[in-house]
Amino acid sequence: MKSRSNNLGYHLVAFVTVAIWGSTFVFTKMLLQNGLSPAQIFTLRFIIAYILLLAFALSRHRFRLFCKSLKDELLMVVLGITGGSVYFLAENAAMLFTTATNTSLIVCSCPLFAMLLFAIVYRHSERVSRLQALGSVIACLGMAVVVLNGHFVLHLSPLGDMLAFAACLCWAVYSLLMKPATERYSSLFITRKVFFYGLLTIIPYYFFVPGFPSMEVLLRPEVLWNLLFLGVVASMICYVTWNWVISKLGAVIATNWVYFNPITTIIFAWWLLHEQITVWFLLGTVLILTGMYLADHKK
Repeated sequence: MKSRSNNLGYHLVAFVTVAIWGSTFVFTKMLLQNGLSPAQIFTLRFIIAYILLLAFALSRHRFRLFCKSLKDELLMVVLGITGGSVYFLAENAAMLFTTATNTSLIVCSCPLFAMLLFAIVYRHSERVSRLQALGSVIACLGMAVVVLNGHFVLHLSPLGDMLAFAACLCWAVYSLLMKPATERYSSLFITRKVFFYGLLTIIPYYFFVPGFPSMEVLLRPEVLWNLLFLGVVASMICYVTWNWVISKLGAVIATNWVYFNPITTIIFAWWLLHEQITVWFLLGTVLILTGMYLADHKK
């Protein structure tokens, strides 16, 4: 009974984390309207999160700057790339060449790829059951129903779709690599390293696309408060909770919550932008919940 109660708590944290991530489109859109680019938004939110986590780490007596080994440090570099710089750049760039529907469908299908990678890499130690695989497929189908919303027409764009797939693959790899990372380090330490290497690996981008917002722009109330929300809540807190949830539920089960992202986005749009909720949304939600329930049972 206690184990089941703990699992419900972990799932609740995962839901809240994904719900917050699903709401970030509103805050990002407002920053874009104030002249910030997607790369600048990513950089600023990661800077805010890293500074706060670094300050917290320095205030503790057991502060660790580097990992225990070079191999582990390289693992953190890859996590910073797949969960930070390349993921955000690929996802944002995809929106320039393909539709939002295509991008959502491809990026939000990452749990399937995470499950496939997990089954290949850990096939001898932790196998994915048929019930878990079926649940993930049903949840993915539900996510597609929610995103398509009854309009089953896709506009193929090879470059945009490839970029969206790159983002999808990045997050799948990130989720997979969190397993060995969480076995040796705390969620706070991993998250701080992810932010650091995410910022470090975004620097080459500015050699090709230079420029940064002025202080006048950054101090505008609508810019400052949105950046603080994205940096403190959506980045610092949510990355810590997400990494923690992966360590508790495992990569396959935790990553399935990504299917819920479009649901929270639509609910947020209904609440703030007065967009309609359709029958397709309700049907997709039922499929996602059913699939996630099955995926949480190994037998």
